[in-house]
Amino acid sequence: MSGGKAHAARLKRLTSPEAMAAVDRALFNGGERLQSAAQASIMEGAVSGKGHVPSRPGEPPSNDTQRLHDNIETVRVEPWKVQVSSNAPYSKALEFGTSKMAERPFMRPAAAKTRKEVADLIVRAVKHISKGGTVS
Repeated sequence: MSGGKAHAARLKRLTSPEAMAAVDRALFNGGERLQSAAQASIMEGAVSGKGHVPSRPGEPPSNDTQRLHDNIETVRVEPWKVQVSSNAPYSKALEFGTSKMAERPFMRPAAAKTRKEVADLIVRAVKHISKGGTVS
């Protein structure tokens, strides 16, 4: 196959349900990587209980009760749409700060840290399908 026929076949593969599923899976995997990065930043150097030391402004929150860590989740909202969120009631105050507390971001740095890795997952999925690879 060459020229126009090869291009048409590649386009057909890229718009197939299998290709859509592969990209969807890559997006979800990327969301899980972002989730893991956010959770890891909270756990880094964390000491719970009596020895707990609060984080400094501008640093990720220091884990004490594990509630923040355990409330970060990755959800497939619809095909090709994944949401990574922190659902602890105080997540927003930590991430963005308040009038009385400086921010202690954990989601935004995790997103920045994993952005290229997530994009690479999607690119690899598309390239694999476009070259005739199958979805496993």
